[in-house]
Amino acid sequence: MYTDPDDFKRARSVGANAPVEFAAWRAFQDAVDREDGAVPRRYRELISVAVALVTQCAYCLDVHTAAARRHGVTAEELAETAFVTAAVRAGGTLAHALMADRLYEEHGH
Repeated sequence: MYTDPDDFKRARSVGANAPVEFAAWRAFQDAVDREDGAVPRRYRELISVAVALVTQCAYCLDVHTAAARRHGVTAEELAETAFVTAAVRAGGTLAHALMADRLYEEHGH
C-alpha cells in the first residue's frame, strides 16, 4: 500500500475539482465530529475505527484512532472494538456463504 500522511494535504485540491461532492462529504464528516449528538464522541470514534477496519482505509484508521485516543478511548476499548469488528465481519462472510449455498441449489434446478 502506498499511503502517505502528506496525502491529507491533497483533500482541498481534490475537493476543489468536485466542490458539490466535497461539500457533501464534509457534511458527513461534520456529523461524525459532532460533540452534541446523542452518541458521545468517543463512541462515534470507536464506530469510525470499526468502519475503517472493515473498509481497510489506512487514512481513516489513522485519523479516527488519533481522535479516539484524544476522546478518552482506552487501549483495551480499541482492542475489543477490533475483535468485535472482526467477529461481525466474519458473520457477514457466513451470511453470504448461506446465500451462496441457496443460490447454488437454485442454479441446479
